[in-house]
Amino acid sequence: MFRAFTDHPQAMGETYGEHLAKAWSFAGPLAAAAAACVLHGLFPFAFQTSASRRVRDLHDRMVVERAPRD
Repeated sequence: MFRAFTDHPQAMGETYGEHLAKAWSFAGPLAAAAAACVLHGLFPFAFQTSASRRVRDLHDRMVVERAPRD
């Protein structure tokens, strides 16, 4: 059971705590992007690029900037 909490973080080269902190660091920007989408749907003139910019930045942090693992 404990391995369910450690296998994936270990595969990413992180401890459980490091992985938790990294995952949570994405939660705020994702929530902001979601709010921008909701508000943009109601007010099409507002937040026209906010959500896509945040998603692009998060993608870069998660995928592009991650160093290759040996």
